[in-house]
Amino acid sequence: MKKYTYSAKPADNQDNWWLVDAEDAILGRLASHVAARLRGKFNPMYTPHADTGDSVIVINAAKIKLTGRKLDLKNYYHHSGYMGGLKTITARKLMEKCPEDVIRHAVKGMLPKNRLGRQLFKKLKVYAGAEHPHDAQQPKPLDASSFS
Repeated sequence: MKKYTYSAKPADNQDNWWLVDAEDAILGRLASHVAARLRGKFNPMYTPHADTGDSVIVINAAKIKLTGRKLDLKNYYHHSGYMGGLKTITARKLMEKCPEDVIRHAVKGMLPKNRLGRQLFKKLKVYAGAEHPHDAQQPKPLDASSFS
């Protein structure tokens, strides 16, 4: 009898949809659980080099919490591509301008930095309010209060 480790293929993925309510959730804890769900770490068929994760919808991104003084001290950077084109925005201003980007940035930093990570990141949908257009996918609720 041969024993071998099964290596999942992308076709083996069932791709369930999960709905996470981010109201009163702490950013880092929420992002780590969402990244693990996208990666497929909760799946018994988890394979590091294949997409075995699920799709995740995050609602109420505008009601996320940051601990300590991070709202004023945490900076987000991007570059225009021109000399001297480094742009800086604080977490407080980014939450007012586009609260979805705060969650996207946190989750993207927890995914692999390669083509697999870019593929997994496309399965994350973030919305500032409580409404989302993915009712047809029948997402299952994922309790964000258990992330603490």
